[in-house]
Amino acid sequence: MPLLDPGTWQSRTLSGPEYAVIEPATGDPLGTLALATEQDVSAAAEAARDAQREWGRLPHLVRARALRQAGDLLTEHADELREWIVRESGSVPGKADFELHVAAQECYEAAALASRPTGQVLPSEAPRLSYTRRVPVGVVGVIAPFNAPLILAIRSVAPALALGNAVVLKPDPRTAVCGGVALAAVLAEAGLPEGLLHVLPGGPDTGRALVADPRVPVISFTGSTEAGRAVGEAAGRHLKRAHLELGGNSALIVLDDADLDTVIPTAAWGSFFHQGQICMTTGRHLVHESLYEEYVERLAAKADSLAVGDPLREQVHLGPVIDATQLAKVHGLVESSTTDGARLAAGGTYERLFYRPTVLAGVHDDTPAYTEEVFGPVAPVRSFRTAEEAAALAGRSPYGLCLGIVTRDAARGLELAERIPTGIVHINDQTVNDEAVAPFGGVAASGTGARFGGEANLEAFTDVRWTTVRGDVPEYPF
Repeated sequence: MPLLDPGTWQSRTLSGPEYAVIEPATGDPLGTLALATEQDVSAAAEAARDAQREWGRLPHLVRARALRQAGDLLTEHADELREWIVRESGSVPGKADFELHVAAQECYEAAALASRPTGQVLPSEAPRLSYTRRVPVGVVGVIAPFNAPLILAIRSVAPALALGNAVVLKPDPRTAVCGGVALAAVLAEAGLPEGLLHVLPGGPDTGRALVADPRVPVISFTGSTEAGRAVGEAAGRHLKRAHLELGGNSALIVLDDADLDTVIPTAAWGSFFHQGQICMTTGRHLVHESLYEEYVERLAAKADSLAVGDPLREQVHLGPVIDATQLAKVHGLVESSTTDGARLAAGGTYERLFYRPTVLAGVHDDTPAYTEEVFGPVAPVRSFRTAEEAAALAGRSPYGLCLGIVTRDAARGLELAERIPTGIVHINDQTVNDEAVAPFGGVAASGTGARFGGEANLEAFTDVRWTTVRGDVPEYPF
């Protein structure tokens, strides 16, 4: 029996208008869902708060068991879920498999969190037991994007549940099946009690209602820097914690001793994986002047060799971008960059939502596709003369998510990385990497630091409570 039957989706449990779930590659409808309203957010927050009280008191083994089972079910239903990820988000099958693998690992890592030490015994001047204990925050609001919908929802949902919280999840409506409905179905089959996870597809109004609801003290947001600023500002007004994982314009620095035979495929993957719709995408290629011309030529040839098309029905390297709005943004940045003097070495064309992998040479500080986060399959390439200049160029960005450095001398790469503000560094690799055990997050306009993954989840989804215990009530001067 399939895990996801469109006939059983929760459309009528929400009070907003129905909308069609669309396959970007074909424009065909895949099913129907309903949008959540502010009233739906309020009802979900109330139900989640009620369900959390019992869930938070259950032994850690019970919570861990549900998350382990969810990880197993993601593997068991992989064929069905892979097809939904491919069709709904425009992913190639390999990217869908990557999502399923990381999602399962997120569940297993979350299960392990449930049994981590929860506090410390503290010294005290008084004759008393003094200790701290981590306690669930209560209800966690999760706002997740379209680009890696399963991973970017489950990486907050799973640890929040494992640590004793309930969750209200707002997936992007464009990917609400594989980023919400699928996750709810997996966790329900895994034995998660009713009322602990609520899936509310919706737009900005739904997100604003979730941030404002007083029963939701913590917000986990993944999305654009512009939207993240609004979420952070609203959360601050309501005195809430907001964990913000935002955009990026990550640099790949290719030093003069790099081997282009190995670098070019790596660099192409960094810029073109999932049509460049990844926050970690290599958005700036900084190449030593001695390699620059050959690098541009070979990267352009690699781009021209990649197949673009329907990832469900064809053998392709790139699928469609998510929708026409995103395509217009990508193409607009490419056109404005070439108007500004950049040279189009490859790509720059599209058919329907299928955008060709694009290489831009001769970019500079003000080239739009170089300075902005494109979120499309575009690789701007720029040269540098010295390591000092490379560090300055890499650091001259409002973003600080990922950094890649390619060199035959790893120590040289590590030394260079120390000069560049960033949340994540990969020596001799491109910028797109993710593991459930690793703390993930950026600095500056890329977010509020490492808040997801491994033990960082303890900080994100629990509060620290100080408790003291005395045998007798003390005497005071009055």
